[in-house]
Amino acid sequence: MPARFTSHPLWLVGFRPFFALACLTGATLPLAWVLMLGGTLPPPTTLATTPQQWHAHEMFFGFGWAMLGGFLLTSTKNWVGIRGHHGGTLIFLAAAWIFERAGMLFGGAWPPALLALSSYLYLAAIVGLLLGTLIVHRETDSYRDNVYFWLALPLFLPAKWLLLSPEHFATGRSMTLALFRLAFLIMLERTLVQFMKSAFQLTLKRIPALDHAIKSLALVLVFAPFLPDALAAAASGVLALLLLGRFSMWQPLRALTRIDVGIMFLGAAAIIAQLGFEALGQGPAWVGSVSVHLFTVGAMGLIVPAMIVRISRGHTGRKVVFETLDKVVLWVMLAGLALRIVAPQLAPGAYPVWLHLAATCWLAGFGLLGCRYVPWLLRPRVDGKEH
Repeated sequence: MPARFTSHPLWLVGFRPFFALACLTGATLPLAWVLMLGGTLPPPTTLATTPQQWHAHEMFFGFGWAMLGGFLLTSTKNWVGIRGHHGGTLIFLAAAWIFERAGMLFGGAWPPALLALSSYLYLAAIVGLLLGTLIVHRETDSYRDNVYFWLALPLFLPAKWLLLSPEHFATGRSMTLALFRLAFLIMLERTLVQFMKSAFQLTLKRIPALDHAIKSLALVLVFAPFLPDALAAAASGVLALLLLGRFSMWQPLRALTRIDVGIMFLGAAAIIAQLGFEALGQGPAWVGSVSVHLFTVGAMGLIVPAMIVRISRGHTGRKVVFETLDKVVLWVMLAGLALRIVAPQLAPGAYPVWLHLAATCWLAGFGLLGCRYVPWLLRPRVDGKEH
């Protein structure tokens, strides 16, 4: 490829292209789904899967892996102290991600081999690159518990295969959610300590045995679909209690005095609530798939925008501050959570309305994020550094 293209600022660091793609999919995918669900937008006849599978797959492996890929491509290089993947490698990964989106929409009319290539090329490539970074440079890794990523990242591949298999969809969705949950717990464990220190000059209490118990149990729960129901529920309950205990020690009331930090604690609380639902089961009185959406709309929907703001600012050489419009985004995403989870329980007869309003919140939140930060991702750092 021409050097002028591969050296464009967009391809300098992993968060740049993939945070832009996360904003695009975060804004459009939920709305596209509710329009399909309501019949306003007929599902394409060329979908590679059922519409429900398409929705779950695209939220996890489209939006989710754009965000997670951008985060991990950026953070892993810092953890081990190397330059990191850039240029042609990022162009290939972004093209593979786009190829996957096309395959999911139109792959029902493609030859099976081409559909399989589109479905697994991006995930296999980025997992391989991330594992290579962490394992080859393990001697300089500043986080020894990255072994959890060694174990978890390859499991996304069988989880994806199960999610795309009609007879194993529920198993694949459960595994995929649990893998994202583990990744978010690791990220929160590392970032909340830094954020509280920076915002309030507070040092959060860390108990190494508790931290490892949380991550180990979160990894075990990836295999919850293969465990006896009572054992899986008990393990979810124990993990929820462990997280709640650590959460209570980390001064959440102080964190909630600032929306930029408090939003991360609310995302963590959504994970605890989601585990509680898995432990107790969702009874018939609850409207909608509350457990799944506590994680996707709660944890992912609250944490991802805040991380996009922090990383897009800090890694483009700007001061990490949440301006008024950034805070508006966070409040809009909180409104989306309330509309998706709380409102249907209070007025179940208006369930389709709540879905549309929640999707509109995602459109507004990620649309505003994209308008604010994608232009920065397309330009060099303001402090003169290369990357």
